[in-house]
Amino acid sequence: MEILSFIIPFLILLTIVVFIHEYGHYYFAKKYGVGVTDFSIGFGKELFGFNDKLGTRWKFCVIPLGGYVKFFGDRNVFSEAEQEELLKKYNKEDQNKLFVTKPLYQRSLIVAAGPLANFVLAILIFSFIYMFAGKDFTPAQIQEVQKDSPAFSSGIKNGDIILSINNNKVNSILDVSTFINTSTSENVDIKVLRNDNQIVLTVKPKIIKSEDSLGNKINKKIIGIKISPPNNEFNRQRLGPAKALFYAVKETWFVTKASLNFVVSIFKGKGDTTQLGGPIKIAKITGQVAQLGLIAFLSIMAYISISLGFINLFPIPMLDGGHLMFYAFEKILGRPLSQRTQEGFFRIGLFLLISLMFFTTFNDLKDLGLF
Repeated sequence: MEILSFIIPFLILLTIVVFIHEYGHYYFAKKYGVGVTDFSIGFGKELFGFNDKLGTRWKFCVIPLGGYVKFFGDRNVFSEAEQEELLKKYNKEDQNKLFVTKPLYQRSLIVAAGPLANFVLAILIFSFIYMFAGKDFTPAQIQEVQKDSPAFSSGIKNGDIILSINNNKVNSILDVSTFINTSTSENVDIKVLRNDNQIVLTVKPKIIKSEDSLGNKINKKIIGIKISPPNNEFNRQRLGPAKALFYAVKETWFVTKASLNFVVSIFKGKGDTTQLGGPIKIAKITGQVAQLGLIAFLSIMAYISISLGFINLFPIPMLDGGHLMFYAFEKILGRPLSQRTQEGFFRIGLFLLISLMFFTTFNDLKDLGLF
């Protein structure tokens, strides 16, 4: 039963996030007249499904880790010669339904629409939360600075109000830990308000083995301060639609930017790769968060949706970003890449994805104490 408490919320979350992603592709494909034969949630053998009046098969498959939209006459067209050969197999009406006959900008929009839909979903979720549950605006005033801590050494004092961290504006007491722990630099710049003066102090956080609020083991950055809300009261406000949308876009952009900085830090050899997780870790966290209520579950859904959209934009063949990379080459060269070149890219992409899958699975099993 405990396993089901993790798996069921995870499958619900994944189904929604994947559906929105694939619907982004589907919507723009239909908008530009591309035929869609299959809309699948999951891979492998079909469990159940139905056909709509436009000839699309909507189905759920046995392996729920992803999904796909299959276009009419779908195949990899590597060269102009192959495209001409393909067109001979269809009449004029059917040729207009082929993905490969569409202008480059339409193909690019159809491919980019999947990740875009994930970002839009996150924005809508955050907006909903801020309008109906509210957003915290409690000032981040420091109540205590531990002696000989990084904050103490940098000159931070009791009573200072934190205004920003690494140029990220601190709107809430809850932002402080987030901004410090998502920083990929060795030092963080903290702007504080002290006696009506704004001061920027540089702090080098200490990394410790700790646990998050759900009990999961993490490497946490601390600077040695205690922040408490004035009079022990949080300032949580329900926002109007426009203001909620503004902060929702801001949160989505911050998470995307932090994810990009983390990936860059890994390539530089500075990122903490132990924090990378796969389906097992996501399922575990989703199950834990689901027990905290609807708002917490929606929040993790928004963050997973951003991650899915972000990862799919990587310039790796087999991902949406890989196709966009090929279209960029096609725009520059004035023709598609050769079959041999694209096949080489696909092999590299497959190797990278399999390597990432094994690495994240190892981290997941290690997190469960199996290694």
